[in-house]
Amino acid sequence: MLYQFIFRNRQELVNRCLAKVAERSEITTDKPNSRYGISVFIDQLIKTLEVEQTSASLQSRSVSGPAGGPSEYPEIGESATQHGRELSELGFTIEQVVHDYGDLCQAITDLAHEFKEPIETDEFRTLNRCLDNAIADAVTEFTYQRRLLRDGREDQALNLRLGFLAHEMRNHINSITHAIGAIKSGQVGFGGATGKMLDKTLISLRGMADRTLTDVRLTAGIPVNQQVIFIADFVAEVKASAKLEAQSRGCEFSSSVVGLRLAIKADRDLLFSAVGNLLQNSFKFTQPGTKVLLTVYADGDNIRFDVQDQSGGLPPGNIEDLFIPFKQSGTDKSGSGLGLSICRRSVEANDGVLSVRDLPGSGSIFSISLPRHLPSLH
Repeated sequence: MLYQFIFRNRQELVNRCLAKVAERSEITTDKPNSRYGISVFIDQLIKTLEVEQTSASLQSRSVSGPAGGPSEYPEIGESATQHGRELSELGFTIEQVVHDYGDLCQAITDLAHEFKEPIETDEFRTLNRCLDNAIADAVTEFTYQRRLLRDGREDQALNLRLGFLAHEMRNHINSITHAIGAIKSGQVGFGGATGKMLDKTLISLRGMADRTLTDVRLTAGIPVNQQVIFIADFVAEVKASAKLEAQSRGCEFSSSVVGLRLAIKADRDLLFSAVGNLLQNSFKFTQPGTKVLLTVYADGDNIRFDVQDQSGGLPPGNIEDLFIPFKQSGTDKSGSGLGLSICRRSVEANDGVLSVRDLPGSGSIFSISLPRHLPSLH
């Protein structure tokens, strides 16, 4: 009888399963002492096979459940659910969950072949039924646990973003309130340092609102609204917006002359946000009294937007770290650290590429490359 064969070779089957797990995974665990793992399943399998050799064979369903899954909660279903939870907590993949039970099936058939132990058709059907139900319940619980983990991380990330936003907004609003109070009292005028600080704070607040709206739009998956954009008009709009911020930061800003016929097809709002974020970042880090330069030109089948600053060069480390959300470099920690991350997402939503080049001792160049739009001849 198969249940007697499994009973006699129980430890050997457990050892073979553990060996297969070790071959597939570098994760070290205390799985041999698992409360709900393969050793428990083997005991339940033995119990199911043994009951089916009696006149009350249908009672085995209370252990294994019927074919196609249990309508209630048999023993195998409960332990498999707990085992799926264990594997999720230990960092295994869903493939490894399936393999965990498949290993036992392979171990039983291999060992039976080695000992020339026959397996009756009904016994093999019972083995498959038990395995199918256990896999289904373990995978269901594993997936549920991973979804909880994912949702928890998403909630944590959202709370972190909201916390940064609320903190920065409060700081800006406090600065605006103090500046307006001082101006209303007659102690200072709009044309002095307080007025300049007020301008600077309002510009920063506007930039924060723009970044937040872009982030919300990209996260929500709102479709990209592509339209033909003539570069000369677009750069003129960007220049008008950027000049005031450059003045408030104590630096210069200039842009290159753009050919009137150059055009791209993109979402104007997302592109404006991307270029604006790069300029704000350059104004923030360029050295006082230096110049930020926006150069736009045709590069083969693409249009490139290069934003060059004189920050002295990028900080040491992996350049790609600059695009990690909430990652801030340099001594100026104002802002949420989301600007470059949002910028990259905005560019990629327009089928473009955002890159950066370090100019050691001088500054850096952030570049947006977008497909060039060629008007139809018809």
